[in-house]
Amino acid sequence: MFLRKSPTHKFPKVAIALAAAVAVLAPTLAHAEEVEYLTQFNANILWTLVAACLVMIMQAGFACVEAGFTRAKSAGNIMMKNFLDFAAGSIVFFLFGFGLMFGLDAGGFFGTSGFGLGGVAAGDLSWTYTFWFFQSVFAATAATIVSGGMAERTKFGSYVVVSIILSGLIYPISGHWAWGSLWLGDDGAGWLEAYGFCDFAGSSVVHSVGGWIALAGAMVLGPRIGKYSEDGKANAIPGHNIPLAGLGVFILWFGWFGFNPGSTTTADDTIGLIAMNTSLAACAGVLGSMVISWFRFGKPDISMTMNGALAGLVGITAPCATVTPGGSIIIGLVAGVLVVLSIEFIDKVLKIDDPVGASSVHGVCGAWGTIACGLFNVDGGLLYGGGFSQLGVQLLGVGVFFVWAFGAGFILMSIVKAIFGIRVTKEEELKGLDIAEHGSESYNGFQLFSNE
Repeated sequence: MFLRKSPTHKFPKVAIALAAAVAVLAPTLAHAEEVEYLTQFNANILWTLVAACLVMIMQAGFACVEAGFTRAKSAGNIMMKNFLDFAAGSIVFFLFGFGLMFGLDAGGFFGTSGFGLGGVAAGDLSWTYTFWFFQSVFAATAATIVSGGMAERTKFGSYVVVSIILSGLIYPISGHWAWGSLWLGDDGAGWLEAYGFCDFAGSSVVHSVGGWIALAGAMVLGPRIGKYSEDGKANAIPGHNIPLAGLGVFILWFGWFGFNPGSTTTADDTIGLIAMNTSLAACAGVLGSMVISWFRFGKPDISMTMNGALAGLVGITAPCATVTPGGSIIIGLVAGVLVVLSIEFIDKVLKIDDPVGASSVHGVCGAWGTIACGLFNVDGGLLYGGGFSQLGVQLLGVGVFFVWAFGAGFILMSIVKAIFGIRVTKEEELKGLDIAEHGSESYNGFQLFSNE
């Protein structure tokens, strides 16, 4: 009599076959995972490098805006300062700034490793080189913001000192508070991060720091000759080349698509939303500044409208990854209105001469963008049911960055003034800094001299 075998009798053979298949396929699966990891890793490096190059192009944009909004006799000096900011700033950021900003944390206040990229494991070098380059162009941006606020009357040698200390000390220390973990993770986290401070791409970390130091510099320097009459009335000193300034704004707008989306440092599906939010906020900033200047001055002011684009870009920099497109339009619109009112207030009420509106565009609108995170963030924003917790943290951050940047900037400017002198002579200012400081003219044969 024959017994029919149960189907379970086949299990051992099936198990053996499956085990054999897994043994054969395991190296293939492991290889596939390795290929996927390397593909993503290399894509991240490529995207971050491309974004860093876009941010580097912003140096040209800043140079054009600052030169166009100021007088022809000092245009070359503006260019020299922008070259200096990037060249000297990058080296000092490599030697000192990067370690202070991203090294091993010391009580939440500054980093203590990575100076000159020393002590980095060989396996980490490819990413560290990329990350350093991306962060170096951000440091240069913070430094070059100061150039515009101090335009047309600053000693070039004294400005070199200011730029180096800003890039190597002031900017990195406060940057560590908010971004310290970006390189070493929790081992480098700063104290503001522990509170949940939100500043995705640097409304406060980069822009407000530069803007508040520019304000301090303008205060220590005093106004340009002829800016204020004896009765205290503010006199307009028109820029010499508005088309050049307009080109600079468009270059900056273009570069901002590296500044904000690039801050992911990851080639993923979030960069499209960030780019969209960035552009919508800039567009809204243009409209907001155009309308408010039209209302206040009777005509749509060209320079104010240009600054409105930059205001919108600065405002959306902190919340670009955490708000909706609708929220970005509101943020940009408010920034566009705010920058016009701020420029007027600083110029006419405070009597501080900021030739390009750097403190308003970057300082004030950077603060607004940071606060906007607490209002418009989809996760935790006040207007999205998150309560006041996130808003409170953002207000704390705004206050901290103002006190640090303005305070350190004012002390720095005062020390430089006492030791080296910070302002050129009256004769040199009237002649123009191109000739007085550099011995050449930007527009040879067309230089105009003014007694005012």
